Amino acid sequence: MFTIRLNLKLMFTLGLVGPWQIVLVVVVVLLLFGGKKIPELMRGLGSGIKEFKDATKEDEKIDKE
Repeated sequence: MFTIRLNLKLMFTLGLVGPWQIVLVVVVVLLLFGGKKIPELMRGLGSGIKEFKDATKEDEKIDKE
């Protein structure tokens, strides 16, 4: 988590990603997917991340045995 914050801070400091670029990306996503589709996409993303974490935990249990 710390490295992600550090990388984002570095990107903002270097001027690679500014507030207007973030606004532009959000507007484009809203135009492409619409307001109703975005919650569905986020739910799918969240469940995918949860499944990935569960799979890695199962692999760790198998390795310990």
